[in-house]
Amino acid sequence: MPTDSHIHQTLDHLFRHESGKLVSVLTRIFGSHNLQLAEDVVQDTLLQAMNSWKMGGLPANPSGWLFTAAKNKALDSIRKQKRHHEFAANVSYLLQSEYTLSSTVNELINNNELEDDQLRMMFTCCHPSLSSSSQVALVLKTLCGFSIAEIARAFITTNDTIEKRLYRAKQQFREQKIAFEIPQEQELEMRLDNVLTAIYLLFNEGYNSTQHEDLIRKDLLEESLRLGQLLAHHPATRKPDVFALLALISFNMARSRARLDEDGNILLLAKQNRTLWDRSLIQMGFDYLDQSAEGDWLSAYHIEAAIAYEHVSASSYPATNWKNILRYYDLLYRIQPTPLVALNRSVVIGELDGPAEGIRAIENIEDAGSLKNYYLFHAILGEMYSRLNETEKADACFGEAARLTGSRAEKKLLAEKMSRL
Repeated sequence: MPTDSHIHQTLDHLFRHESGKLVSVLTRIFGSHNLQLAEDVVQDTLLQAMNSWKMGGLPANPSGWLFTAAKNKALDSIRKQKRHHEFAANVSYLLQSEYTLSSTVNELINNNELEDDQLRMMFTCCHPSLSSSSQVALVLKTLCGFSIAEIARAFITTNDTIEKRLYRAKQQFREQKIAFEIPQEQELEMRLDNVLTAIYLLFNEGYNSTQHEDLIRKDLLEESLRLGQLLAHHPATRKPDVFALLALISFNMARSRARLDEDGNILLLAKQNRTLWDRSLIQMGFDYLDQSAEGDWLSAYHIEAAIAYEHVSASSYPATNWKNILRYYDLLYRIQPTPLVALNRSVVIGELDGPAEGIRAIENIEDAGSLKNYYLFHAILGEMYSRLNETEKADACFGEAARLTGSRAEKKLLAEKMSRL
């Protein structure tokens, strides 16, 4: 019989991969104004799975088990609440009668529109009546299985703030009865930016986890790639910036196996074994980058993908084309003049012109104060000071970086850097 730990791990994996599908198809039945009901049914389904699987073991098809359980719970909820709730307008009348209730729910849950349902969910979450921050938070919560804490970390804010955003968004769904649909062309363009932002944040959390004990979260990386591919496969959302984001994700995912040693210690780019890089993912990134070149639109994702391309194309760390990368960062800073982009640019300057110039670039960052609570700001400064043999400054910077990060792997790396000073 599987252990509780194994069941927890299986459920956590399924929650990431299946909860967004379940919430999407249930929202199609209940209507977006009943999003909380859809989430409650999915949560109850996962709790039932936990209790049932502890007693009887894992089923042969865990995903199928969850969909069947969710369908039964949906039927129960509709029977209990059909006199007090309106459901999705196009099927509500079919849900009122026992003659058509079961067959309608069965058809909607078992049909072949699951991918379209998830796209509808993405764009419903990104309705223009919601604030941009609420849109992204909803995508992360409903489609990606993010916890409140993980969303708060992604936004660098508090759990309470995220809970309020989500509550207000669902309230607007109820009041405005926002349609569960993929919008038409003009409105689709407006909403797509925030859908891509949510996928980008999901990828970042998987690539360098902010609170999980594992630095690299393969499940989140795979989910970000899957959601991006949903967009790439649909005729309405096959856009250049979608392919650019997929190229960026593919190039960075390709290096995952080489970023940690056998003991789980972080290996920075200069020390990675490039034979461990996934060549199939790199080729996938090349293909997506080619597809992103259509049209005359240049997004930040194009530029970040080009930077990642330079890294995966270099035969060794010394062979990296830092001049090209600096040109890309100059262009990125024109599109996104943020302190974080300027900080990353300073790293490249340090590689090209030495650590003293890198430090000078950091000192010249506008609004650098906004980075004071960002651990990499101090870690980068510490690395540059250590290369200049200014050990006291380096030690102070590494210590502050260690205080600010919640990652055990990052803390260990910083402690090793301090011990070598």
